[in-house]
Amino acid sequence: MINHRIGPFAAFAACALTLTLTGCSESNSASSVAATSPAAAATTSSVLESESAPIPTDASPKSSAASESAKLTVTDVRVGEHEGFDRVVYELGGKGTPGWRVAYVDEAVQDGSGKTIPVSGNGILQVQIDGSAYPFDSDVEGYSGPNPVPGVPGGTVTEVNGALVFEGVTQSFIGVTRPDRPFTVSALSDPTRVVVDVAK
Repeated sequence: MINHRIGPFAAFAACALTLTLTGCSESNSASSVAATSPAAAATTSSVLESESAPIPTDASPKSSAASESAKLTVTDVRVGEHEGFDRVVYELGGKGTPGWRVAYVDEAVQDGSGKTIPVSGNGILQVQIDGSAYPFDSDVEGYSGPNPVPGVPGGTVTEVNGALVFEGVTQSFIGVTRPDRPFTVSALSDPTRVVVDVAK
């Protein structure tokens, strides 16, 4: 990543050299725009998502409360591989901060319908994202697939199935190769994301 912070002497030397060749003021202006452009912000977000994190060591249920009046809709679901764990990312649009309840279950049963959903793997993590809303309530277009989302070949996560909203909760299931693999849950912002890391 390029560091836009430079010391006074380095800035003076760079400016003097640039002035000799093309002029200094345009170069500084372009640098400032690049640092605050949407592209730069997107790069920062991407780096945050890919940063290394502690390898999960605990398989107990995890929960966190959503902010009051949150109305969030899942817009994307993806799986990535990291050192020591696989990462599932639920990207959300709308307003507020998501909450979650994540735990291992014996089978994937859809809220509302009671329908059993087939999930590949030897263990199933149920992910419930609180503060969820239907697209017509959040004014955000919802996730349209693929479903299931395949895991990384040779990884711990086999697939992610479902991102359906029922009574303010988005329900999803993560298939894992072995039951009771340790996991962590966290939130990232810009854009809003719920992140589930599952140990290899």
